[in-house]
Amino acid sequence: MKQYILLFFILVTCVFSRVSAQQLFTADDFIQWVKQFHPVARQANLQVNKAEAELTSARGGFDPTVGLNASRKTFDGKNYYYYTNPELKIPTPIGIDIKTGLENNGGNYITSEVTKGQTSYLGVEVPVGKGLLFDKRRAVLQQAKIYVNQSEQERLSMLNDLLFDAYVSYWQWAGAYQLYSMYTRYIEVAGNRLRLLRTAYNNGDKAMMDTLEAYTQIQGYRMNQTEALLKLNNASLELSNYLWLQNDSAVMLPDHFRPDTLQFASEKDVSAVEDLVSQALEKHPDLRSYQFKLDGLEVERRLKFQSLLPYINLKANLLNKDYYVLKNVSGTMLENNYKWGIELKMPLLLREGRGDYRKAKLKIQETSLQLENKRWQLSNKIRSYYNEYTLLQQQLGTTSSMYRNYQALLKNEELKFSQGESSLFVINSRESKLIELLQKQTELRVKYLKSAYAVSWAAGMLQ
Repeated sequence: MKQYILLFFILVTCVFSRVSAQQLFTADDFIQWVKQFHPVARQANLQVNKAEAELTSARGGFDPTVGLNASRKTFDGKNYYYYTNPELKIPTPIGIDIKTGLENNGGNYITSEVTKGQTSYLGVEVPVGKGLLFDKRRAVLQQAKIYVNQSEQERLSMLNDLLFDAYVSYWQWAGAYQLYSMYTRYIEVAGNRLRLLRTAYNNGDKAMMDTLEAYTQIQGYRMNQTEALLKLNNASLELSNYLWLQNDSAVMLPDHFRPDTLQFASEKDVSAVEDLVSQALEKHPDLRSYQFKLDGLEVERRLKFQSLLPYINLKANLLNKDYYVLKNVSGTMLENNYKWGIELKMPLLLREGRGDYRKAKLKIQETSLQLENKRWQLSNKIRSYYNEYTLLQQQLGTTSSMYRNYQALLKNEELKFSQGESSLFVINSRESKLIELLQKQTELRVKYLKSAYAVSWAAGMLQ
């Protein structure tokens, strides 16, 4: 008896030491790890950075520019000409370009259109047809701003997909852990039963066939435990696909990590299906991305419309001597010191402009149809996953009731067996039914959690 007591304390000590060595790895800890270090999550953040870089590039279309046009010719001891013309050009958001510059020209054979000596000018270039209300620079800038918002929605969509796959892997790992733990527990129960039967057999109270049947039950459990261990190892490998470190290196799931079995056994609350559909139609990143795409196509349509307008560009410059263009400005000076010009181009048939404008409108129509189709698909997908979620919730309730009934039947059969009114075969049968139910319940639990997160994923809410 003392030996059995000593053995019991040794087993308890080993069990507690193993539990203390294990570390709880909750779903929230896992998801935070994925969001922080997984390459897809970091790649999603890069999409926004790229869009911001595109916006900076688009703003460069309104950067002031400095230019210099200079030339000189001397030949056979003669100074034919020299031209020096530095210029500053400042684009404005309303399509007008402001230009100012200096000229220093001279030589024996300088062209008559150029003023000799040092002069300066201040002028504007104004498109009064094509480009007055809208032009390519403003279109590129607006599209870049839209792309920044669209890239944020693409980031949320990528993160939504990643987190859903990560949640599924975590709960599959938790389910595999539950199955392995269950078979381990019942192997211990069957082992204790076998020891009691062997003691009873040695005392002449039980037949040898009872010990053989008890041992056969343990063998069956061990086979199931081996299969469960294989599933647990594979689930751990699948989960490791989402574990990365800060230095972009992958890491295996530590052996001492165990899942949150309490949360695995708890219910997952989901909002009403119509509320989810309404929220998804308003905030789903895929739908909002389509809307921003439509905004960008509308900008393109406005730009293509400019192709239907004539190109008329007015240029006007105020001229002055020396390098100070506003020196001694007066009404008389303005009447005599100026330079202006007009440039006009107009395609006669406008076939290119009409074709481009029509294509832009067709793109908008095509994208609008895609958006409506996406809305309908998302709505039905949410309802489908919600129906699966409610059905699995009902099935889990049924299995919980069945578990209590099977457990009561097993306890009653064990009591009858201890009084000599039942057989080991019936106990094993009851216990096998209970284990089959627990296995089914664990599989349903994994499907239930997967469907619950699938509802949130279909609504675009995993962030």
